[in-house]
Amino acid sequence: MKKYKFMSVLCAVSLGAAMLPNSYVSAETDIMHGDVNGDGSITAVDASLILTEYAVTSAGKNGTLTDTQKKIADVNMDGKVDAVDASAILSYYAYCSVNDTVISVEVFTAEDRPVVPKIPSYIFPQAVDISTIPSFTDKPYCILNNNIPAFDPDDLNGTPFESYEEPDEFGRCGVCVAAVGTELMPTEKRGEIGMIKPTGWHLDKYDFVDGKYLYNRCHLLGYQLTGENANPNNLVTGTRYLNTKGMLPFEDEIASYVKKTDNHVLYRVTPLFADDELVCRGVAMEGWSVEDSGASVCFNVFCYNVQPGVVIDYATGENHADESYIATTTVTETTVRTTVTTTVTQPPVEYDFVANKNSKVFHRPDCTSVDKMSEKNRWYFQGSREELIADGYKPCSNCQP
Repeated sequence: MKKYKFMSVLCAVSLGAAMLPNSYVSAETDIMHGDVNGDGSITAVDASLILTEYAVTSAGKNGTLTDTQKKIADVNMDGKVDAVDASAILSYYAYCSVNDTVISVEVFTAEDRPVVPKIPSYIFPQAVDISTIPSFTDKPYCILNNNIPAFDPDDLNGTPFESYEEPDEFGRCGVCVAAVGTELMPTEKRGEIGMIKPTGWHLDKYDFVDGKYLYNRCHLLGYQLTGENANPNNLVTGTRYLNTKGMLPFEDEIASYVKKTDNHVLYRVTPLFADDELVCRGVAMEGWSVEDSGASVCFNVFCYNVQPGVVIDYATGENHADESYIATTTVTETTVRTTVTTTVTQPPVEYDFVANKNSKVFHRPDCTSVDKMSEKNRWYFQGSREELIADGYKPCSNCQP
């Protein structure tokens, strides 16, 4: 079991300050320095292992690397396993990958070594110890770092890009980051994502949950910001509450600013998992408007992956109703009935089909039948057609969703 997977660290150390040793193979162990996992190559996976070790030990906890692995990880041979070692490995790996070549470490660390661009800090997750996050009460998010993003000022520029970390050994998503601008925003309607099954995915329903389904396939970088749709590296199992109450307001803030100004926002989302749990406890979200140095958009928050009224087993995604919550809502239901029935339902930003709760027929969002449908009968559904059919709904014969 790899503990404290949710922890990581920011680093932005240039190659000039972080060099691999002159000996590619250690005479003491006959193993490559930098090859922490012992697979015969030096890659970003080795750097990730070093960053995890550094984050855990920095928090005063016991690391997971063996003594031999620590010697291999200490690539600059300063007696410490830290972000400097990880940066050196990433620089080496990046150079070899970009140039489609494998060079000896002796050449790479020589005085006339090739110049390699500095690795930006934003590709690493924000360093957050989830044990320090306050317990959820009644607010969908809490403030981190006095609401200031943990970006390196040297990495802030208006060049649009997007990046999605590869899944870990448990198949879980990692950090996703983008410099959001109109250049990245979608120009067409979102496609289906029902074929993606994030870790911990379950198809469970509760009548008191908006849309009934407990879990959504939550985009870490929202579709409205990057146009990235069915990317498994960008989708986690998140509650409806996390999706609409936690993340969506911040995504809307970024989208509104970018569309109004044509400027850019550096935006990073880090899902935080405890130990080897399959469902994240929440997501750390950071946003910074680049051109005006954070004057318009500036936030650093943790959004809770919870659903009021539901108890979640984050290890598996299994869940059950909180009976005390249901009893409370039942008692108060009669006092709010008039308000609820007169409220017009607003469609969510992201949905795949519109189902008629009365006729049990579902349609494409642009189907002409949707315009004729009573608002009270509309169900804006996010998911696959198979899920709707399994729930007793039939596809529209006209639009054939």
